[in-house]
Amino acid sequence: MSPFNANIPVPADAAARRAVKPVVCYPVESLKAPDMGILERARAVMEKVGEVIVPPREGNTFEVPKGHFFRIVSIEGPQVGDLNLWNANDLSERFFSGKTRALHATHVTTGNRLWSNLPSLRPMATISHDTLGWYGFDEFGGGVHDVIGTRCDPYTNRLLSGGDYHHCCHSNLCRALAHHTGSDIKVAEPHVHDVLNVFMCTGFTRDTQQYFMKASPVRPGDFLEMFAEIDLLGALSACPGGDCSASHSSDVAKCYPLKVEIYRPDMALLADWPFPERNGYQLQD
Repeated sequence: MSPFNANIPVPADAAARRAVKPVVCYPVESLKAPDMGILERARAVMEKVGEVIVPPREGNTFEVPKGHFFRIVSIEGPQVGDLNLWNANDLSERFFSGKTRALHATHVTTGNRLWSNLPSLRPMATISHDTLGWYGFDEFGGGVHDVIGTRCDPYTNRLLSGGDYHHCCHSNLCRALAHHTGSDIKVAEPHVHDVLNVFMCTGFTRDTQQYFMKASPVRPGDFLEMFAEIDLLGALSACPGGDCSASHSSDVAKCYPLKVEIYRPDMALLADWPFPERNGYQLQD
């Protein structure tokens, strides 16, 4: 696949047009960074108050009260997880991967935040610790914990393969949310949204700029930890691609469970934490 149409004539000033320097779309210097010192003090004395196991090729839900921490933990082998987050009291407020990518980067780590959709647009969670924070970007341009990919889904699977597969992450998240809310899966489905690909190693090929995945560097004991800025309902799918080294939507890939751990800190240590309100902008007609 060519990255451009070779049949289009190249203008005389093509080099000059390409040489224009890029400008960051959303300069975030005015965006107040989270006080990681407060979070470090809080997490130093937190206690575990619950856990949820997500079976291989399945999904599960969990709840995290505002001011608590949660960890997504690799427990048996390299496994990627697809994460959805909602306001536990209002499912219309949910994780906005596109704006998170625009405000931070294609891949997120400690100190970055997961933002909610419009019109709320506020931090839902702050990444407080990432044991894969050492990875950075590799020689192929791959990084970990991406907000690029959408989630494997049965509709795209049918489009590309002609077959039906029922354990795609989209399907797993729909079933998990339906079970949690006691609703029909068709009612739950519109609430499922683009994900944070936890532990997934991805990037774009340099020649065709296609989205790629490669074997995740995650190992048992690694975890991604977040601080809940609001009351959260989460859903996590243990991707049927396992470590995503070869394929997803597969019964062939080796898959492992994931664990979600919930931690309660000493809330007195968070007395000065600026828990976010919904965005104050009022849409004008």
